[in-house]
Amino acid sequence: MKKILLSIFLAATLFSCKKEAEKSEADTSSNDSISAAVPETGIVHTTVDLKVLNPQQTTDFLQTKNDTLYVTNFFATWCGPCVREIPHFKDKIAEMKGQPVKITFISLDTKEVWNSEVQKFVDAQGIRSNTILLDGGQLDETFFKNNFKEWKGDAIPFTYMRKGDKTDEYLGMMTSDLLNSKINLLIK
Repeated sequence: MKKILLSIFLAATLFSCKKEAEKSEADTSSNDSISAAVPETGIVHTTVDLKVLNPQQTTDFLQTKNDTLYVTNFFATWCGPCVREIPHFKDKIAEMKGQPVKITFISLDTKEVWNSEVQKFVDAQGIRSNTILLDGGQLDETFFKNNFKEWKGDAIPFTYMRKGDKTDEYLGMMTSDLLNSKINLLIK
């Protein structure tokens, strides 16, 4: 039942944003020179160096336990709150440079737009080197249950933080103050 609801949610969200995506594609299609296909599984590099993870590799990444603070933000290019919070994460990336903090964005956009909208988006936002692609269509109830205490995959943005055995989850748009507060709590 949850799988059906998740599928309906994703379909409704994608449908509602389709017109905006079509407009964006029409406005920028003359600049799109990327046409390489992205393999379905494994950590690979597309022709423009965005990593692709499958659900198991994402689980492995999320469960990394060491002295580094891993801040992982799940987003999509069509998600307004996701776009509005990115500058806060970018500021934190610059501020924490050289420290044991790794901030990663995981795009849940569909594979059909990986080599068009997602590529343009990560370049426009300046987050290419911090972005991973994950086919949200491959995620099921087990993925969410195995990785998160609260998040069921029903909404984004979602931020997951881990340092050693300490974790934090936040569903919704992060403010700069909230991001700073959560990071400071986990760094100590």
